[in-house]
Amino acid sequence: MEGQDGIQQPHLVLAHKLFLLSDPDVQDIEKVRLREEVFNSVKADDMAPLYETLVAESVLELDQGVLNSMREKIEEELKKHDEKIADAEENLGESEVREAHLAKSLFFIRIGDKEKALEQLKVTESKTVAVGQKMDLVFYTLQIGFFYMDFDLISKSIDKAKNLFEEGGDWERKNRLKVYEGLFYMSTRNFKKATSLFLDSISTFTTYELFPYDTFIFYTVLTSIISLDRVSLKQKVVDAPEILTVIGKIPHLSDFLNSLYDCQYKSFFTAFAGLTEQIKLDRYLHPHFRYYMREVRTVVYSQFLESYKSVTIEAMAKAFGVTVDFIDLELSRFIAAGKLHCKIDKVAGVLETNRPDAKNALYQATIKQGDFLLNRIQKLSRVIDL
Repeated sequence: MEGQDGIQQPHLVLAHKLFLLSDPDVQDIEKVRLREEVFNSVKADDMAPLYETLVAESVLELDQGVLNSMREKIEEELKKHDEKIADAEENLGESEVREAHLAKSLFFIRIGDKEKALEQLKVTESKTVAVGQKMDLVFYTLQIGFFYMDFDLISKSIDKAKNLFEEGGDWERKNRLKVYEGLFYMSTRNFKKATSLFLDSISTFTTYELFPYDTFIFYTVLTSIISLDRVSLKQKVVDAPEILTVIGKIPHLSDFLNSLYDCQYKSFFTAFAGLTEQIKLDRYLHPHFRYYMREVRTVVYSQFLESYKSVTIEAMAKAFGVTVDFIDLELSRFIAAGKLHCKIDKVAGVLETNRPDAKNALYQATIKQGDFLLNRIQKLSRVIDL
């Protein structure tokens, strides 16, 4: 999935390749190519700290000559940055001093030295006055967080960015932050919040440093399917012009979305099977692969059963293009987990739905909350009487 506009941050491209190298599902011949690409990227950017880590983890083999060469180049460049900072502090203004410190921060980010990069970004922030420029520093920190999948750093940086926006800040940066926050929520399995933030950013997307627009639409559709009800899915996703212009470029995604909405369950399962490899090999979605697979099946089975009070297992199996035994096993698991509201009559080969009564549930909840409130008032009245 390539993006035409903007360029993805090279370090995040490298992070994805490193993820694929660690994935047992990737073929060995593919890993040979990836290993070579990773080594070339590390060498080109003089990423000595990262190279040492990768050698220690047996991802790359040690080439002492290359490592020594990288260290020498780092020392030389670091000396130049320190000289520029000293010169700016002595002879130039505050703006030039900040720029010199920022250049040093970006240098540490480029060579993959996480601790020194974060430390230098703090120094740069102390020299920064404008809210917009402070926000840019937070975005650099967030990129470091996503490279290392450091969710604590990402969470703190997002909170910091929100506090900065209270002081002011332009809409372009606010919209960019939504994508960063959405990616954070998706990576931490909060698909509902991720969906809301992604949908808000569809028409204003400029965050190409994280991923191309095609990938953004891929994430938006996947999270929306398990988070939105049928009406919202139609309005915000199925008929969204921004999604319609891109969705055809992503293999299986259009069939996946439209067959679900059009109740073409056999086509849905075929498209779903085609998408599993993309989901499994995605750095951010991979840890949630099994969970996502379960949630999607819950959505599609619930949608099918909503139309019936009772239906034969055979009819359902035929609609999905699978065997009766497969559907029987699938549904029994989801029913036991409380995901589906139906029961299986194995003798008659029939499924009977027993959807919960929403009004009755609301009535019971109101009674329960009312009792709780009365108890609190009684306790409070005793204290006041004393």
